[in-house]
Amino acid sequence: MTGFSDLGYARVDTDRESRQGLPEVVYGPGKRPEEITGIVTELLARSTGPVLVTRVEPEVASAVRVPGGDYDETARLLVWRPADKRDFRLCVATAGTSDWPVAAEADAVASAIGLRTHVVRDVGVAGIHRLLAASEDLRGADAVVVVAGMEGALASAVGGLVSCPVIAVPTSTGYGAALEGVTALLAMLTSCAAGLAVVNIDSGFSAAMAAHRLATVARR
Repeated sequence: MTGFSDLGYARVDTDRESRQGLPEVVYGPGKRPEEITGIVTELLARSTGPVLVTRVEPEVASAVRVPGGDYDETARLLVWRPADKRDFRLCVATAGTSDWPVAAEADAVASAIGLRTHVVRDVGVAGIHRLLAASEDLRGADAVVVVAGMEGALASAVGGLVSCPVIAVPTSTGYGAALEGVTALLAMLTSCAAGLAVVNIDSGFSAAMAAHRLATVARR
């Protein structure tokens, strides 16, 4: 038993579901539609949970020949066999409308793997009253994903309001000194709101998977 299927162009990790509770998630960029088709077909045959392909552009998604998949163009996500909902509430909060594509990925991935998601949009610190008006939604969550670019201050503000885990996602939104997300990343890493977890720039996927791990532990 090798735990993977060798397709020649990919070694599909067929054992990941037993180790981590979800099948391997496929990263779309750099793969031809026929390669994605082959990998997805193998995952569907060798697992029982949701099968996801991330960062898929519309023209590639339309060329993937596996029946039963759903495509979210904003999140750039292909999904087969979405999971039943678990009793874990994830709030996804965005600083601005420009951060929405990254937040959409976090929301769509989390929903596909069975988390109950709620979105709070456009509550950046330039109008802090908007965030305070959403405090009940934030405090009612089991975890919060905060998606913010520019100076990334929203993560610290949310971290000071809630007691649940906060997963911060810096985005590449902003002008020159935003450094394509590096400024937000460093601000989140040095936040004075203790205990924030920070994922990679523009990686809504990573935030959703961090929430999945939290939900898995909470269910034990």
